Amino acid sequence: MGRDCVQIKDLLVRAVIGVNDWERRARQDVLINICMFTDTRAAGKTDNIADALNYRSVAKRVIALAEGSQFFLVERLAEEIARVCVQEFGVERVRVEVEKPGAVRFARSVGVVIERTAEDFAE
Repeated sequence: MGRDCVQIKDLLVRAVIGVNDWERRARQDVLINICMFTDTRAAGKTDNIADALNYRSVAKRVIALAEGSQFFLVERLAEEIARVCVQEFGVERVRVEVEKPGAVRFARSVGVVIERTAEDFAE
């Protein structure tokens, strides 16, 4: 299993997320961090994008997923982001953090951190 981690840090998107009526009507800021565990040795040796995990493609897909979603829970959004990384981009293991800044008074943000592998999505 890959020991290396390709990161996407502080990806800020606007999404409909939450259980309250006002959260269903207005988009809110959602902060996403992703650590995709994969083997980067080939890319490190060849310096060829074909041997690398294309983080730009991952980011575009995650943005489209988040902005097009209407999940109630950050847990569900995190799960779907993990699914995309594993199933669509072949990542061996992924850690996903999803936060809602300012969701709780006196807290900078609230959110979840999950880790998933391909086994978690086996049908």
